[in-house]
Amino acid sequence: MQKVKLKADYNKGSVTVKQVGVNPSSVDSVDIGKDQEMKIRPGQVLYIVNKLYPYRIEFTELGQLNSEMKQNFAKRLHQNKGMENVPTKSIKITHSESQQNISCNVTSKSSLPINHTKKDADVSNEKKQQGHWSQGLKASMMDQDMQVFKDDRVVVIKDKYPKARYHWLVLPWEAISSLKALRSQHLELLEHMHAVGEKMVKDYASSGSTTFRLGYHAIPSMSHIHLHVISQDFDSPCLKNKKHWNSFTTEYFLESRDVLEMVKLNGQVTVKEGTSELLKAPLRCHMCKQQQPTIPELKAHLKMHQSRG
Repeated sequence: MQKVKLKADYNKGSVTVKQVGVNPSSVDSVDIGKDQEMKIRPGQVLYIVNKLYPYRIEFTELGQLNSEMKQNFAKRLHQNKGMENVPTKSIKITHSESQQNISCNVTSKSSLPINHTKKDADVSNEKKQQGHWSQGLKASMMDQDMQVFKDDRVVVIKDKYPKARYHWLVLPWEAISSLKALRSQHLELLEHMHAVGEKMVKDYASSGSTTFRLGYHAIPSMSHIHLHVISQDFDSPCLKNKKHWNSFTTEYFLESRDVLEMVKLNGQVTVKEGTSELLKAPLRCHMCKQQQPTIPELKAHLKMHQSRG
């Protein structure tokens, strides 16, 4: 009997899991739900059938697999082409043929690959990295050159690609994959993260007139929960496209206090359906709401506001 379906996306560093069986499956501690989908990223654990069968997601080059796994991989591609079901004891995969293949392994006691395509240049760059880019925050947390503040519960780092003059990330040492994993027991930690974010604004912002927002991306691209502390000037060469802008100026950006309230009242965070579409919304000034056709024109418009004080 089929339990879940998997569909991997190498470029986004995630695998979409759909529960098709009646027995509960979950990602970390978050239940997926019958006929519901959830994304799982490297480092998270997929539990099948009431947490009896744990699996981890790992992205690996096909060339790194041993000969036996390669043979099994080829056999499955031949037998199960066009399928992506995951029965109780075996995994059937979706096949996409190309000149350069990258495999995603769902590993427990055995490893079964999911095939992907990737350009040679991208593969060469990723060989230089430890793990997938979506796991980069975990490495940055330990980089003393990026750390701005730390205590026994959280660490604050400079965003590697800041979208404003001031842009920090507050991360807990505790392993929490995303907003979906938050529960009532995390409330005190979230309050501490918020307090540390406010301390950053007070201690490091050069001008008391600088406006900040503290919040979370509703659907973050990076694994490990992180609170953004970002000034509202958006004066940064790293802010390059509509997705960057809308992720901080629409309801895609969840205010920290709103997240605290949701966890306090409901024991979890709910993301509205269709939130991902907000990234495609027209470019609008976050101050006067005037629509701008391009990012360069938007930035020129923002400077006009800044010159007026």
